[in-house]
Amino acid sequence: THANIRTAGSYETSPVPVNHNFMVPKKEICMVPDMGKWKRSQAYADYMGFVLTLNEGVKGKKLTCEYKVSETIEKLLVLLGTLDRWIDETPPADQPSRFGNKAFRTWYAKLDQEAEALVSAVIPEDKAAAAPEIAVYLKESVGNSTRIDYGTGHEAAFAIFLCCLCKIGALTVDDQLAIIFKVFDRYLEVMRKLQKTYRMEPAGSQGVWGLDDFQFLPFIWGSAQFIDHPTLEPRHFVDEKVVNENHKDYMFLECIKFINEMKTGPFAEHSNQLWNISAVPTWSKVNQGLVRMYKAECLEKFPVIQHFKFGSLLSIQAVKP
Repeated sequence: THANIRTAGSYETSPVPVNHNFMVPKKEICMVPDMGKWKRSQAYADYMGFVLTLNEGVKGKKLTCEYKVSETIEKLLVLLGTLDRWIDETPPADQPSRFGNKAFRTWYAKLDQEAEALVSAVIPEDKAAAAPEIAVYLKESVGNSTRIDYGTGHEAAFAIFLCCLCKIGALTVDDQLAIIFKVFDRYLEVMRKLQKTYRMEPAGSQGVWGLDDFQFLPFIWGSAQFIDHPTLEPRHFVDEKVVNENHKDYMFLECIKFINEMKTGPFAEHSNQLWNISAVPTWSKVNQGLVRMYKAECLEKFPVIQHFKFGSLLSIQAVKP
């Protein structure tokens, strides 16, 4: 299957041509019957290819391992640092309701205004024309400013943002580990801070039946990190001591730590799906199961996909046979 994964995402083929026509992405999935169009699209193939290639790349590796950090990666970390700083500069408003602090809208308005400039600072000058297209995914990746919520669709938008940077050649195959361990990990930090600061609602949450209120991808990639681990098995992640001792090395445990901080009561009650996963015998089985669950619970659900936007880089066109 390794060879399949390599070719599954065309993001690894040559970057877009010089005269490529970029376009501002728009919604294409308006009704439930449109879902077939999405499943057959180049966008779906590219996105899953991207997720699986990265999944393959992080197998058995710790967050603290050695890897190359390119200039683009550094620039992405600066971008995320800017978003983080804006949270500090935009304290939550005094308001009666517990959820959905209105100050998030102020924070978001800043991103809305600056997104194109932020993206332009990350991409090569000869690809400047791509900024308006790619900036849309950055804006979609932080939550919804009307509903003040955040969910797996927003998380997917950030992965698409990174996938687009690969497609224009700003990120390369050599950046694989840094994409997850540096950039995506930092993105999660900023999102957790947003979620806490502005008390964001989980978007389309299935409550106790969902995997997690906000994230999904770090559980997939995080479980891949554990594959063939000599001592830590799935049953260990419900042990708080194991989590506290190892979370700096493993994205999966960082997620569990955040859940433990945010939720009270027995783990089996507030995070039932994860509790069930802890009974799976091996990490490779967990990883395969999570990929299946991700497709079924996120990518094949109309309420999530209706918000996706398609442009020239993430195309709604059907995969060529």
